[in-house]
Amino acid sequence: MSDDCIKVSELYNLEETIAAELFGGVEYPWEVLPRIHDFILELGNRLPKDIFEERGENIWVARSARVAPSACLNGPLIVDEDAEIRHCAFVRGSAIVGKGAVVGNSTELKNVILFNKVQVPHYNYVGDSILGYKSHMGAGSITSNVKSDKTLVVVKGEGIRLETGLKKMGAMLGDNVEVGCNSVLNPGTVIGRNTNIYPTSMVRGVVPPGSIYKKCTEITPKRQ
Repeated sequence: MSDDCIKVSELYNLEETIAAELFGGVEYPWEVLPRIHDFILELGNRLPKDIFEERGENIWVARSARVAPSACLNGPLIVDEDAEIRHCAFVRGSAIVGKGAVVGNSTELKNVILFNKVQVPHYNYVGDSILGYKSHMGAGSITSNVKSDKTLVVVKGEGIRLETGLKKMGAMLGDNVEVGCNSVLNPGTVIGRNTNIYPTSMVRGVVPPGSIYKKCTEITPKRQ
């Protein structure tokens, strides 16, 4: 397996995020994780005021977005147009929620970029992760962003071993990835575009694009 499938250019359509410029000159998506906080502060201060309003310190929410009164929002945060933040969602900060994205009940976000049309609608934890255009995490599925032994995260796949230098890294989901209910995406997981993860899966490492993941020993290409 070539590492080309886990590069930004192969995982994401950058036209589908307000954060496109953050990825400039970056080869692998996890390289932007330490920069999200400062990027939001810089971008937020130049967002058009006719489209975005400030709803607290370093919190910019599009006027067309819907935010439940019970949601807890912490900055820095950008919520793009037509996004929906539902009942009891908890945004801890350093988050970009894309156009038309859904952050559901009791979902927690921390240091993440959700591209446009992403859905994390039911009881999800998404930390130190990047979710591509129209990716979806089923109810109860989560990203695990710290190894149990607290060592630095390494991205591993068939013929791939890349040191990230990061203690915290969750999952990189390419465009149109479907994650089944109650799945756990372990630290350093990278899932290629158009891949489906079976419910209740325990996923680690690189999953090729256009695949169906049943278990680590059973990953099959989708039928064309």
